[in-house]
Amino acid sequence: MSKKLLLAGAALALMAGPASAKDLNAIGITLGSLGNPFFVALAKGAEAKAKEINPDVKVNAASADYDLNKQFNQIDNFIAAGVDMILLNAADPKAIAPAVKRAQAAGVVVVAVDVAAAGVDATVQTNNVQAGQIACQYILDKLAGKGEVIIQNGPQVSAVIDRVIGCKEVLAKSPDIKILSDDQDAKGSREGGLNVMQGHLTRFSKIDAVFTINDPQAIGSDLAAKQLGRSEFIITSVDGAPDIEVALKGNTLVQASASQDPYKMAQQAVEVGYDIMNGKTPEDPMILMPSTLITRDNVAEYKGWSSPR
Repeated sequence: MSKKLLLAGAALALMAGPASAKDLNAIGITLGSLGNPFFVALAKGAEAKAKEINPDVKVNAASADYDLNKQFNQIDNFIAAGVDMILLNAADPKAIAPAVKRAQAAGVVVVAVDVAAAGVDATVQTNNVQAGQIACQYILDKLAGKGEVIIQNGPQVSAVIDRVIGCKEVLAKSPDIKILSDDQDAKGSREGGLNVMQGHLTRFSKIDAVFTINDPQAIGSDLAAKQLGRSEFIITSVDGAPDIEVALKGNTLVQASASQDPYKMAQQAVEVGYDIMNGKTPEDPMILMPSTLITRDNVAEYKGWSSPR
Protein backbone atom coordinates (compact mmCIF):
# COMPACT_ATOMS: atom_id res chain seq x y z
CA MET A 1 0.00 0.00 0.00
CA SER A 2 2.73 2.44 0.98
CA LYS A 3 4.63 1.61 -2.23
CA LYS A 4 1.54 2.45 -4.31
CA LEU A 5 1.15 5.76 -2.49
CA LEU A 6 4.81 6.62 -3.12
CA LEU A 7 4.48 5.81 -6.82
CA ALA A 8 1.29 7.85 -7.10
CA GLY A 9 2.98 10.80 -5.35
CA ALA A 10 5.97 10.59 -7.67
CA ALA A 11 3.66 10.55 -10.71
CA LEU A 12 1.82 13.64 -9.47
CA ALA A 13 5.11 15.43 -8.87
CA LEU A 14 6.27 14.65 -12.40
CA MET A 15 2.96 15.88 -13.82
CA ALA A 16 3.16 19.13 -11.84
CA GLY A 17 6.83 19.69 -12.65
CA PRO A 18 8.78 22.72 -11.51
CA ALA A 19 7.03 26.10 -11.39
CA SER A 20 7.35 27.58 -14.87
CA ALA A 21 8.86 31.03 -15.30
CA LYS A 22 6.49 33.87 -16.12
CA ASP A 23 6.80 35.13 -19.65
CA LEU A 24 7.81 38.70 -20.46
CA ASN A 25 5.36 39.46 -23.25
CA ALA A 26 5.11 43.24 -23.07
CA ILE A 27 7.05 46.07 -21.46
CA GLY A 28 6.25 49.78 -21.21
CA ILE A 29 8.95 52.44 -20.82
CA THR A 30 8.22 56.04 -19.86
CA LEU A 31 11.20 58.39 -19.98
CA GLY A 32 12.13 62.00 -19.31
CA SER A 33 12.65 63.02 -22.93
CA LEU A 34 13.42 61.01 -26.04
CA GLY A 35 15.00 64.17 -27.41
CA ASN A 36 17.94 63.39 -25.09
CA PRO A 37 20.35 60.72 -26.44
CA PHE A 38 20.73 59.38 -22.89
CA PHE A 39 17.10 58.26 -22.87
CA VAL A 40 17.29 56.97 -26.43
CA ALA A 41 20.19 54.72 -25.36
CA LEU A 42 18.24 53.67 -22.27
CA ALA A 43 15.24 52.65 -24.37
CA LYS A 44 17.49 50.68 -26.76
CA GLY A 45 19.18 48.89 -23.88
CA ALA A 46 15.84 47.89 -22.37
CA GLU A 47 14.55 46.60 -25.70
CA ALA A 48 17.72 44.58 -26.34
CA LYS A 49 17.54 42.85 -22.96
CA ALA A 50 13.78 42.25 -23.23
CA LYS A 51 14.29 40.58 -26.64
CA GLU A 52 16.99 38.36 -25.14
CA ILE A 53 14.35 37.09 -22.73
CA ASN A 54 11.61 36.83 -25.35
CA PRO A 55 12.30 37.65 -29.03
CA ASP A 56 8.59 38.33 -29.53
CA VAL A 57 8.22 40.79 -26.64
CA LYS A 58 6.34 44.01 -27.37
CA VAL A 59 8.27 47.12 -26.26
CA ASN A 60 6.62 50.54 -26.09
CA ALA A 61 8.88 53.49 -25.19
CA ALA A 62 7.24 56.87 -24.59
CA SER A 63 8.58 60.35 -23.91
CA ALA A 64 6.95 61.98 -20.88
CA ASP A 65 8.83 65.25 -21.46
CA TYR A 66 9.03 65.74 -17.67
CA ASP A 67 5.24 66.21 -17.62
CA LEU A 68 3.62 64.39 -14.68
CA ASN A 69 0.10 64.28 -16.18
CA LYS A 70 1.48 62.93 -19.43
CA GLN A 71 3.35 60.25 -17.51
CA PHE A 72 0.20 59.31 -15.55
CA ASN A 73 -1.60 58.76 -18.87
CA GLN A 74 1.26 56.73 -20.28
CA ILE A 75 1.29 54.42 -17.25
CA ASP A 76 -2.49 53.99 -17.41
CA ASN A 77 -2.18 53.14 -21.11
CA PHE A 78 0.52 50.57 -20.32
CA ILE A 79 -1.74 48.97 -17.70
CA ALA A 80 -4.65 48.88 -20.15
CA ALA A 81 -2.39 47.26 -22.75
CA GLY A 82 -1.53 44.46 -20.29
CA VAL A 83 2.21 44.97 -19.96
CA ASP A 84 4.14 42.76 -17.57
CA MET A 85 6.72 45.39 -16.58
CA ILE A 86 7.12 49.15 -16.61
CA LEU A 87 10.46 50.93 -16.60
CA LEU A 88 9.83 54.33 -15.05
CA ASN A 89 11.93 57.48 -15.29
CA ALA A 90 9.74 59.53 -12.97
CA ALA A 91 8.87 63.13 -13.78
CA ASP A 92 8.13 63.61 -10.08
CA PRO A 93 9.49 60.94 -7.71
CA LYS A 94 6.79 61.44 -5.04
CA ALA A 95 3.72 62.48 -7.00
CA ILE A 96 4.06 59.46 -9.33
CA ALA A 97 3.25 57.08 -6.42
CA PRO A 98 -0.51 56.64 -7.17
CA ALA A 99 0.27 55.54 -10.74
CA VAL A 100 2.88 53.09 -9.44
CA LYS A 101 0.30 51.61 -7.07
CA ARG A 102 -2.26 51.25 -9.86
CA ALA A 103 0.25 49.35 -11.97
CA GLN A 104 1.26 47.05 -9.13
CA ALA A 105 -2.40 46.39 -8.28
CA ALA A 106 -2.79 45.21 -11.88
CA GLY A 107 0.11 42.77 -11.41
CA VAL A 108 2.71 44.90 -13.21
CA VAL A 109 6.29 45.07 -11.89
CA VAL A 110 7.58 48.66 -11.81
CA VAL A 111 11.32 49.37 -11.90
CA ALA A 112 12.63 52.93 -11.65
CA VAL A 113 15.55 53.81 -13.92
CA ASP A 114 17.96 56.74 -13.64
CA VAL A 115 15.84 58.41 -10.92
CA ALA A 116 14.20 57.01 -7.79
CA ALA A 117 10.41 56.88 -7.44
CA ALA A 118 8.16 56.21 -4.47
CA GLY A 119 6.76 52.71 -4.10
CA VAL A 120 8.53 51.00 -7.01
CA ASP A 121 9.69 47.39 -6.80
CA ALA A 122 13.34 48.32 -7.43
CA THR A 123 15.53 51.17 -8.69
CA VAL A 124 18.57 51.03 -10.97
CA GLN A 125 20.50 54.27 -11.29
CA THR A 126 23.92 55.86 -11.42
CA ASN A 127 25.41 56.81 -8.08
CA ASN A 128 24.46 60.41 -8.78
CA VAL A 129 25.85 61.88 -5.57
CA GLN A 130 29.23 60.41 -6.49
CA ALA A 131 28.91 61.69 -10.07
CA GLY A 132 28.34 65.23 -8.80
CA GLN A 133 31.22 64.87 -6.38
CA ILE A 134 33.83 63.81 -8.94
CA ALA A 135 32.71 66.39 -11.53
CA CYS A 136 33.00 69.21 -8.97
CA GLN A 137 36.20 67.87 -7.41
CA TYR A 138 37.71 68.42 -10.86
CA ILE A 139 36.57 72.06 -10.67
CA LEU A 140 37.95 72.46 -7.16
CA ASP A 141 41.32 71.04 -8.20
CA LYS A 142 41.53 73.13 -11.40
CA LEU A 143 40.72 76.33 -9.49
CA ALA A 144 43.08 75.43 -6.63
CA GLY A 145 40.17 75.92 -4.23
CA LYS A 146 39.41 79.52 -5.18
CA GLY A 147 36.94 80.99 -7.66
CA GLU A 148 33.39 81.82 -8.71
CA VAL A 149 31.26 78.87 -9.78
CA ILE A 150 27.83 78.38 -11.32
CA ILE A 151 25.82 75.22 -10.67
CA GLN A 152 23.41 74.97 -13.59
CA ASN A 153 20.45 73.04 -12.23
CA GLY A 154 17.81 70.99 -14.04
CA PRO A 155 14.44 69.24 -13.64
CA GLN A 156 13.97 68.39 -9.97
CA VAL A 157 14.10 64.62 -10.23
CA SER A 158 16.21 62.61 -7.79
CA ALA A 159 19.16 62.15 -10.18
CA VAL A 160 19.53 65.90 -10.66
CA ILE A 161 18.99 66.69 -6.98
CA ASP A 162 21.64 64.12 -5.99
CA ARG A 163 24.19 65.45 -8.49
CA VAL A 164 23.79 68.96 -7.11
CA ILE A 165 24.06 67.65 -3.54
CA GLY A 166 27.32 65.86 -4.42
CA CYS A 167 28.71 68.94 -6.15
CA LYS A 168 27.88 71.24 -3.24
CA GLU A 169 29.42 68.81 -0.73
CA VAL A 170 32.73 69.05 -2.56
CA LEU A 171 32.69 72.80 -3.20
CA ALA A 172 31.84 73.41 0.46
CA LYS A 173 35.30 72.09 1.36
CA SER A 174 36.79 75.42 0.28
CA PRO A 175 35.65 78.73 1.83
CA ASP A 176 37.18 80.54 -1.15
CA ILE A 177 34.70 79.05 -3.61
CA LYS A 178 31.72 81.32 -4.25
CA ILE A 179 28.59 79.85 -5.85
CA LEU A 180 27.10 82.56 -8.05
CA SER A 181 23.91 80.64 -8.93
CA ASP A 182 22.50 77.18 -8.23
CA ASP A 183 18.75 77.40 -8.86
CA GLN A 184 18.30 77.90 -12.61
CA ASP A 185 16.54 74.99 -14.37
CA ALA A 186 18.04 74.45 -17.81
CA LYS A 187 15.49 71.70 -18.53
CA GLY A 188 18.08 68.97 -19.10
CA SER A 189 18.42 70.09 -22.73
CA ARG A 190 20.91 71.75 -25.05
CA GLU A 191 18.47 74.61 -25.71
CA GLY A 192 17.89 75.05 -21.99
CA GLY A 193 21.63 75.15 -21.31
CA LEU A 194 22.08 77.73 -24.05
CA ASN A 195 19.30 79.98 -22.72
CA VAL A 196 20.27 79.77 -19.04
CA MET A 197 23.95 80.28 -19.80
CA GLN A 198 23.20 83.34 -21.91
CA GLY A 199 21.48 84.81 -18.86
CA HIS A 200 24.40 83.96 -16.60
CA LEU A 201 26.94 85.45 -19.00
CA THR A 202 24.95 88.66 -19.20
CA ARG A 203 24.60 88.83 -15.42
CA PHE A 204 28.12 87.85 -14.34
CA SER A 205 31.23 89.54 -15.75
CA LYS A 206 33.55 86.89 -14.31
CA ILE A 207 32.93 83.14 -14.05
CA ASP A 208 35.62 80.56 -13.26
CA ALA A 209 33.69 77.30 -13.68
CA VAL A 210 30.26 75.89 -14.49
CA PHE A 211 28.85 72.54 -13.40
CA THR A 212 25.88 71.43 -15.51
CA ILE A 213 23.71 68.51 -14.42
CA ASN A 214 24.01 66.74 -17.78
CA ASP A 215 25.91 66.79 -21.06
CA PRO A 216 23.24 68.43 -23.27
CA GLN A 217 23.22 71.42 -20.91
CA ALA A 218 27.03 71.52 -21.02
CA ILE A 219 27.06 71.65 -24.82
CA GLY A 220 24.40 74.37 -24.82
CA SER A 221 26.40 76.36 -22.26
CA ASP A 222 29.54 76.07 -24.36
CA LEU A 223 27.62 77.35 -27.38
CA ALA A 224 26.36 80.34 -25.38
CA ALA A 225 29.94 81.17 -24.37
CA LYS A 226 31.06 81.04 -28.01
CA GLN A 227 28.19 83.30 -29.09
CA LEU A 228 29.07 85.91 -26.46
CA GLY A 229 32.83 85.64 -26.86
CA ARG A 230 33.52 84.32 -23.35
CA SER A 231 36.25 81.77 -22.69
CA GLU A 232 37.54 82.40 -19.16
CA PHE A 233 35.82 79.43 -17.48
CA ILE A 234 35.67 75.62 -17.60
CA ILE A 235 32.59 73.38 -17.79
CA THR A 236 32.03 69.96 -16.22
CA SER A 237 28.93 67.78 -16.35
CA VAL A 238 27.45 64.30 -15.96
CA ASP A 239 26.67 61.65 -18.62
CA GLY A 240 29.77 60.69 -20.64
CA ALA A 241 27.58 60.87 -23.75
CA PRO A 242 28.91 60.45 -27.30
CA ASP A 243 28.48 64.21 -27.91
CA ILE A 244 30.64 65.04 -24.90
CA GLU A 245 33.40 62.75 -26.17
CA VAL A 246 33.55 64.96 -29.27
CA ALA A 247 33.46 68.10 -27.11
CA LEU A 248 36.33 66.87 -24.91
CA LYS A 249 38.46 66.29 -27.99
CA GLY A 250 37.59 69.62 -29.58
CA ASN A 251 37.91 73.36 -29.06
CA THR A 252 35.37 73.74 -26.26
CA LEU A 253 35.22 74.88 -22.64
CA VAL A 254 34.04 71.41 -21.59
CA GLN A 255 36.78 69.77 -19.54
CA ALA A 256 35.19 66.74 -17.84
CA SER A 257 32.05 64.63 -17.53
CA ALA A 258 31.13 62.01 -14.92
CA SER A 259 30.09 58.97 -16.94
CA GLN A 260 26.86 56.99 -16.94
CA ASP A 261 25.90 53.96 -19.00
CA PRO A 262 22.18 54.19 -19.83
CA TYR A 263 22.26 51.15 -22.11
CA LYS A 264 23.68 48.92 -19.39
CA MET A 265 21.47 50.56 -16.76
CA ALA A 266 18.33 49.68 -18.70
CA GLN A 267 19.50 46.13 -19.32
CA GLN A 268 20.06 45.63 -15.61
CA ALA A 269 16.65 47.13 -14.83
CA VAL A 270 14.89 44.70 -17.17
CA GLU A 271 16.83 41.80 -15.70
CA VAL A 272 15.94 42.84 -12.14
CA GLY A 273 12.31 43.35 -13.11
CA TYR A 274 12.12 39.92 -14.76
CA ASP A 275 13.58 38.32 -11.63
CA ILE A 276 10.95 40.08 -9.51
CA MET A 277 8.22 38.82 -11.86
CA ASN A 278 9.46 35.33 -11.04
CA GLY A 279 9.71 35.77 -7.27
CA LYS A 280 13.40 36.70 -7.00
CA THR A 281 13.66 40.01 -5.21
CA PRO A 282 17.04 41.78 -5.01
CA GLU A 283 18.78 41.93 -1.64
CA ASP A 284 18.86 45.71 -1.95
CA PRO A 285 16.13 47.27 -4.12
CA MET A 286 18.32 50.36 -4.67
CA ILE A 287 21.01 49.39 -7.19
CA LEU A 288 23.67 52.07 -7.74
CA MET A 289 26.07 52.00 -10.68
CA PRO A 290 29.41 53.77 -10.08
CA SER A 291 30.50 56.76 -12.15
CA THR A 292 33.98 57.51 -13.50
CA LEU A 293 35.34 60.88 -14.59
CA ILE A 294 36.07 61.37 -18.27
CA THR A 295 38.50 64.22 -19.00
CA ARG A 296 40.53 65.57 -21.90
CA ASP A 297 43.42 63.49 -20.59
CA ASN A 298 41.68 60.11 -20.62
CA VAL A 299 38.90 60.46 -23.22
CA ALA A 300 40.95 58.56 -25.82
CA GLU A 301 40.76 55.46 -23.60
CA TYR A 302 37.06 55.92 -22.74
CA LYS A 303 34.96 53.07 -24.15
CA GLY A 304 31.75 55.09 -24.01
CA TRP A 305 28.20 53.92 -23.55
CA SER A 306 27.78 50.23 -24.33
CA SER A 307 25.04 50.99 -26.84
CA PRO A 308 25.99 49.99 -30.39
CA ARG A 309 27.31 53.02 -32.27
